[in-house]
Amino acid sequence: MKKNLRRISVLVTAQTAANLEKLAQMDGQPSIGRVMDKLVREKMLSLRQPESIWKAHYMGRFQEVR
Repeated sequence: MKKNLRRISVLVTAQTAANLEKLAQMDGQPSIGRVMDKLVREKMLSLRQPESIWKAHYMGRFQEVR
């Protein structure tokens, strides 16, 4: 069975690359690509919540940064 895969290039900081490698090792994944795929999938699922919940969360976080 073929998988629906695309090859992409991503430019990240050294710290992000190290964190992705650490997550891959912790999860037993052979590459950081699978870790990134899992993180994006989890994020998209979390955004399926009602808009009022995640909008309040992100607007609150945005106010903290200012």
